Parts: sequence; C-alpha cells; structure tokens
Amino acid sequence: MATLSPFHLAMPVNDIEKAKHFYKNVLGLTEGRSDTSWVDFDFFGHQVVFHLDNTKTHQAIKNPVDGHGVPVPHFGVVLEWSQWEHLAENLQKHEVEFIIEPYIRFEGQPGEQGTFFFADPNGLHLEFKTFKDRSKLFATD
Repeated sequence: MATLSPFHLAMPVNDIEKAKHFYKNVLGLTEGRSDTSWVDFDFFGHQVVFHLDNTKTHQAIKNPVDGHGVPVPHFGVVLEWSQWEHLAENLQKHEVEFIIEPYIRFEGQPGEQGTFFFADPNGLHLEFKTFKDRSKLFATD
C-alpha cells in the first residue's frame, strides 16, 4: 500500500472555543496554529481546520446504510482496531452521545468494518472506522 499524503479539511463551526475544547480534551488531538476565528488540529496525521461561521447551521440528511441512518455530511478516519476500541471507550467516558453506536458493519462481507458515528458540539458529524484487514478498505468482492 502506498504511503498516504495528509489531507487538509476546513470546516465551519459556530463556536471556536467549543471546537478547541472537544478536539483537544475529548478526542485528544494536538492543537496547531490558531487565531480568533480559526484553529487547526493534527487529526490523526491530517490537518483539520475549523473556521468560525456564525451564519452556518449544520444540518445533515440521513442516508440508509446497513440498516442505519448515516448522517451526511460527515468526516472521520480509519484507525487500527485497538485505537478504534480505545476511542469508543474514551467517548463513552466523556458521555458523548453516539448517533450510531460502535458495531460491526457488513459482517462476513467484503469491507467488513467496525464503525461508529457521533456529532461534535458544533453539530459536525464524525465517523470512525476500523478493519481487521485494512487491505479490504475498498473491497467489492
């Protein structure tokens, strides 16, 4: 598998301080540069930036996937299995409400994966995944 280049994602938020607290203290991410209207984080090796936008409301649709209503839009990352389990436990410890509780999706099929969804305090939706065999990330058969 080729080495992945870090992606850059910029997202609007209504409250920079809530974003700083959540991503730093709940998800345990390292804060990078910031100003009064934006902050960036090391999101598992990727750069995620939150920009203040008081006009934005974060509404999502729900798309049916494997019997669950998956919120769209959402973002996240694929973790190693033990990291995924640890993050789920940490979120439960911080009393983060899951939109979709941690479970195994597509069990016994190509692309079998652990997944869970939740919203941050600004209403942005996140999904974290894991694969026992990461080479199955894009498997179709």
